[in-house]
Amino acid sequence: MPTLREQFGPIDIYLFDQLLRGRIAPGMRIFDAGCGAGRNLTYFFRENYDIHGVDADPRAVASLPPDRFRAEPLESHSFPDHFADVVLSSAVLHFARDDAHFHAMLQGSWRVLKPGGLFFCRLASNIGMESRMVPLNGRRHLLPDGSERYLVDEPYLMQLTAELDATFLDPLKTSIVQNQRCMTTWVLRK
Repeated sequence: MPTLREQFGPIDIYLFDQLLRGRIAPGMRIFDAGCGAGRNLTYFFRENYDIHGVDADPRAVASLPPDRFRAEPLESHSFPDHFADVVLSSAVLHFARDDAHFHAMLQGSWRVLKPGGLFFCRLASNIGMESRMVPLNGRRHLLPDGSERYLVDEPYLMQLTAELDATFLDPLKTSIVQNQRCMTTWVLRK
């Protein structure tokens, strides 16, 4: 019998939660927006889901099936509109350079999602550690862990949800990594 690690790989625990709730079911097409080497995709590959994705780094997608994964920037990828039932965006959007880049990346993720589809996003925020983040330029901040990230907050995510005309499937959930960073889970229905 395979171990949990063999079955699911290093899957994001909040993505695993979506699987447990039955929100990502067999037969759904999944688009991984900023897939890297596919760390969240082990289970989906094992279960023969129809998985596609992009990552700007050609080295990241080199070991993934080339007919379904492309080395393209998220903000200008070549996948068609309304292509996927599920869009995964795990630890991607906080690499935006500025507001325009963030919005382009978000739109690149959102446009491939079918109406009624699930948008699963984990990204850096300042929620719970607002006073510990050092502003650099706009929403770019220096985090206590020494990294620089584009940070969102609750009012901004509420605004973006309204602009996307989306509905929350879960309330915002933020994990605070002690004195280092905050990661927020943003789960929407299109």
